[in-house]
Amino acid sequence: MQQPKPYKVVFNLTTDDPQDQTAVWRWLREVASVNSQSEMEVVMYGRGLALVVPGRSAMTDDVKQAIAGPCVVQGVRDRNAQPERRPRPVAPNVSTVPDGIGEIVARQKESWGDIKVVAH
Repeated sequence: MQQPKPYKVVFNLTTDDPQDQTAVWRWLREVASVNSQSEMEVVMYGRGLALVVPGRSAMTDDVKQAIAGPCVVQGVRDRNAQPERRPRPVAPNVSTVPDGIGEIVARQKESWGDIKVVAH
């Protein structure tokens, strides 16, 4: 059987629901296992940002493992929050973008697929 062609996909996470958090990491592993050349990005904003904030998710180890893999993890900061109140990412490799929706639209313009993370 021939290996599927690699593709580009951005996962859109806006919830702090543990089922959704688990789903996005499962999907990242599944995509990478089918073709490690596929490009993946997770953009999280709103409640989704809890996934990369210390003490707000039980999935810290999963995040660190995913960051070490073939995907990019991006978070969006609340621009209205005071700088001293903004949470820090769990790992320095979690980058921030000024606008999550803008990041997703930019990826769509580059022919990336967009998957809204909703596990239930």
